[in-house]
This record gives sequence, structure tokens and C-alpha cells, in this order.
Amino acid sequence: MILIKNARVFSPKALGKKDVLIAFDKILEIADCIEPWRGDLTVIDAAGKMLVPGFIDQHVHIVGGGGEGGFNTRTPEFQLSKAVTSGVTTLVGLLGTDGYTKSPELLLAKTKALNTEGITAYCLTNSYAYPPRTITGSVANDILYISEIIGCKLAIADHRASHPTREELIRLVSDIRMAALVSGKVGELHLHVGAAPEGIEPIMDIVRTTDIPISHFRPTHLGRRPEQVVQFTHMGGYADITASSSVSSFFPGLMETAVPELLTISSDSNGSMPKWDEKHEHIVGMGVGDMGDLYRVIFEMVTQQGVALEKALPFITSNVARALELYPHKGCIAEGSDADLVLLDEGYQIDGMLAKGRIMMQDKQVLVKGTFE
Repeated sequence: MILIKNARVFSPKALGKKDVLIAFDKILEIADCIEPWRGDLTVIDAAGKMLVPGFIDQHVHIVGGGGEGGFNTRTPEFQLSKAVTSGVTTLVGLLGTDGYTKSPELLLAKTKALNTEGITAYCLTNSYAYPPRTITGSVANDILYISEIIGCKLAIADHRASHPTREELIRLVSDIRMAALVSGKVGELHLHVGAAPEGIEPIMDIVRTTDIPISHFRPTHLGRRPEQVVQFTHMGGYADITASSSVSSFFPGLMETAVPELLTISSDSNGSMPKWDEKHEHIVGMGVGDMGDLYRVIFEMVTQQGVALEKALPFITSNVARALELYPHKGCIAEGSDADLVLLDEGYQIDGMLAKGRIMMQDKQVLVKGTFE
């Protein structure tokens, strides 16, 4: 059992100074004052610090990404300590461009490993390709029978995509929906959206002309398409923005025009960031995604753009939890919720982290690392 005292709590709504009692992996009590009553109770004095929900990153290349520039451009595998220092207590792993040398089986094994090492991890079947590459032989069965798999990945509007037809997209998302209904999972079609002019217009057309709920379509990398973000959220869909150095400057404006409760941010951590020539034929540069960018965007919005912390936090906490149908177990600080928590110091820097009620980092010192770190 752990008692956090004297913290300014953001649930993400500002609750003021509170004490928070944790029993095993759950938040047991939140009160103005909770006195330690047993000797084996671990007490953390959080005076001067802020306690916020653990961050949720729904787009992480946990087995690495890339490969479109040759075998030497395959990006490295994700390590647990990066989640710890980034404040990420829950993530969704996925494959990227390379669905050939990296498989859904490999992704599932890494997902299981991260769960064992101390955070909460889910994953998506397939990569960019259509027809999808799966473990059981079908997307629906992967979702139905494999507990960690909550949806399917696919690429659209990209020269590296398989360019599925409208009918193929409808059939795929229909299968996902039925699997979601039977399994009780979110059942998302997580869409990598490239730079092609149409963007998510084919998806919005399907929503307009069929009775398939928009909630199953989850487009990401939409930072280059603010007009489609606004349109999609006003249709009732979640729109995901990839964290980058420019996001903190335009995101406050997006909050005013889009539906803010339907906006989320993810990191694309360990994914490749290729720079193409004008014809999109050859790579002229290569970078790699960093999970640290996830909270960095929030930090910059708060410290540089003047956005209130309780207004900025939902984009990486409660909004994402609701999108993944994990709320209120994840994404908030409430009695009965999972004990996934982040402590921020007076300068809004990440100071500590608890995942599943376990102290992973304290006073900026990482206490728990991956098996081979």
C-alpha cells in the first residue's frame, strides 16, 4: 500500500491538494487528509508537486518500425525505461511500413513482455497492408480470441499503402465491428493517413453513406490536415495528432474549432520518420519517433502557450482512455481507478511515475527497467 500526501491533484480536472491512498494496483481513497495507520505503508510526500493520471500513448512501434530505406533503416525496439521517463503507463503497440520482416506474432510477444515488465500494453493486428496479415487467419478472430489485440492497423492515402477499395474498407471495418461486439473490446481500425490529397475523405464518405459507426475509424497523423480534423470530430469521430515540435503552437487553435473531447495525441515512438524527395520516390533523410514528445507537447502548451494544465492533460489521458473504452479504469484519478500516476514538479517536469500501483520512478530516478536494460 502507498500513500501519496499533499499533492495538487488533477484528475485531469483540478481537485486541489489531496492525499491519495493506493492498495495494490487500485486507487482506494482520495481525501483532504489520510493519516498513515500502519508501519508497512509507503508514504510519498508530494508537497509542491502535481499528481496527474498516467499518460496513454496509442501509437507506439514497440518492435521498431521503418525499413522502407533498406534493412539498415529498421528502427530499434522499444524499451520499458522510455515509457517510465515519459510518464506513459498504458500504450498500444503496432507495426509500421514493414509488415514483412516484422510480424503480428512478434508484436504480440513484445506486448506480453511489456505487460510482464510493469506497464499496461495492448496491440493491433496487421501493419500497412491489405489484405491484412494476422495471427489466427482473420482480423475478427485476432480481436476475438487474443486478449491483447484491440483492433487492426491499416494505411491509406499513402504511396506505401495497398490502396484498398471502398468495398474492402467497408468489409474490413464491418468484421472489426462484429468482433468488437462479441468480445466487448473497442474494435478500432487504426488508420495511418499519409500525404495523398484525399486524406480521410474516403472514410468520411463511408460514414455518411452507411450505418457503420464512426467510432470504429481511428485516423492518425492528422496534424497536416486541420480542416479534416475539425470536420471529422464534428461528425463524432476521434482524431489523433502525432506529437512533434510544431503541434504545441497550432493545437490551442485546433481546440477552439474542433471538438476538444474528441482530440488525442500520440507519439509514433520508435517509428521511422523518413524524408522523401519531391516525387516521393527516394528517401533523402531518416529520423525516429520519440515517446518523450508526447508529454513535451503538453508541457509546451502549458508553459509557452498558456493552456491550463487541466485543459491540456485530457489529450494524452482521459480522451485517449475514452477512445479506447478504458475509462474510468485508465485516464483519470478516481477511487477505483487503476493506480497509474505521474508526479510533476513545480516546473511541470516529470518527477515520478507509478504503473499498476508500483513505483517505477521517484525523484527523477528510474527504479524499474526492462529485463535486459
